[in-house]
Amino acid sequence: MSSENVSVGIHDLTFRTTSLQLTHAELARHTGVPLAKYHRGIGQQAMSIPAPDEDVITMAAHAAAAVVERHGPDRIRTLLFATETSIDQAKAGGLYVHSLLGLPPHIRVVELKQACYGATAALQFATALVHRDPDQQVLILASDIARYDLDSPGEATQGAAAAALLVTARPALLEIDTPSGLFTREVMDFWRPNYRTTALVDGRSSVDAYLRALTSAWSDYRARGGTPLRNIHTMCYHQPFTRMAHKAHHHLLHQAGLPADPEHIAATLAPTTTYNQVLGNSYTASLSIALAALLDSATPLDGETVGLFSYGSGSVAEFLTATVRPGYRDHLRTDAHRAAVADRRPISYADYRDLHASTLPTDGSRHATAGLTSGPYRLAGIHDHRRVYEATDPVGRAVSGAVPDGWPVP
Repeated sequence: MSSENVSVGIHDLTFRTTSLQLTHAELARHTGVPLAKYHRGIGQQAMSIPAPDEDVITMAAHAAAAVVERHGPDRIRTLLFATETSIDQAKAGGLYVHSLLGLPPHIRVVELKQACYGATAALQFATALVHRDPDQQVLILASDIARYDLDSPGEATQGAAAAALLVTARPALLEIDTPSGLFTREVMDFWRPNYRTTALVDGRSSVDAYLRALTSAWSDYRARGGTPLRNIHTMCYHQPFTRMAHKAHHHLLHQAGLPADPEHIAATLAPTTTYNQVLGNSYTASLSIALAALLDSATPLDGETVGLFSYGSGSVAEFLTATVRPGYRDHLRTDAHRAAVADRRPISYADYRDLHASTLPTDGSRHATAGLTSGPYRLAGIHDHRRVYEATDPVGRAVSGAVPDGWPVP
């Protein structure tokens, strides 16, 4: 296939999350915070909580397996794993997924990090690779667990999910448009030093940095000939909490000189927030999940231009658009997405705090994790500083994986 004038974009998109959830109603009963502050103030209703045997690898493998099952692995030449919840300073998390899924050896695997922006960088890298060689496909995995200190302001915005995107020539879902607008500025609005398991955030500074980045990325986009805002059907924003999308759209409408009616903003953005408001913040996966929600909604989008704003604290941002392909509904995974959300088991506040306090050993000692996940892949434990993963059958019995001799099987 010649690369000349070939459209490139997202051919498939899906997400998976954890087996457990904590509702904000349960959280409010124990924190004393009015429930309206969660539901209306930040726009959140629940947050996904990982079981002891779930992490960014198990979620990513679960999402990726659906894509590989539908399209096969033979044309995938690159796997890009975007996360800010990295499990190793050297080894890419995508290598574990590559092994669990039994992917062919002739694939490059790389991990990308820049807060919540990493998956958008992966998308741009992927489109460039496919433009160079339209016969190849690129699998992007965006997987994260948002984790803050107990009783901190960020606690209610925790969450977890993984998105899988297959980037190809002549895509079935969306074509990625040019140009895009970029912005980078070093700022300490959100960060997590290597020695911490929870993130640090300056809430007010983070909101200000997000809006400043939106202004600058939009200005750069328009200066390069980007589509006027009035011609963009719907905007998808990175959603650390869903009300942030409302703040962002209000801000962007003012920048574009358009009316900013709150009721109109709420109606416009509602189709993009349905999943994130019950999953919580999933960092690199958040924007893809907002896009999945929009595509799964009743809103007709054939041939429409959709705006995408990606923000990664620290900070890097990008504004871009995509054109929805006619017939895109034939390729959606709406039922699977709704099942991923609905099938999570609610947990109590006490159980949530116990899970939050539990950590894996750092001394290399042998540790087996409890078999609680309902997903097809699990973290079996730690052995000699090695993470051990395995696939499971529907009742949780180990059926594959590099499990050491004598390892206890749940």
